[in-house]
Amino acid sequence: MTRSDHIEMQMENLSYTTTKPASLLRKVAAFFITAALIGLVLMFSVLIFVAVLTVGAMAVGYLWWKTRDLRKQMRNHPLDEVLEGEVIEGEVIEGEIIKSEVLRVIDSSYRGER
Repeated sequence: MTRSDHIEMQMENLSYTTTKPASLLRKVAAFFITAALIGLVLMFSVLIFVAVLTVGAMAVGYLWWKTRDLRKQMRNHPLDEVLEGEVIEGEVIEGEIIKSEVLRVIDSSYRGER
């Protein structure tokens, strides 16, 4: 018996096999198992969601606590009280423009002409 004959016999056996239709008890059991699995998935997804929210709230609370001194300083010294003429690093000084000119000299030897 060759390999191709063996494969043909297996294919013929597959075509003649019949499956019994699922009984009512099997269908009901499959329904309840599926419902239980969906319930478990939803339960764990809610738990993960609550854990993420808790970690996020703790992070926001930590940042809020760590920046309390900065917020207090900003409340006590608003920007309106900055003295006129005082230059703060990074401040734009209106009316003053720094200009510079650039002269570009191109040598003919760099143009690729040889």
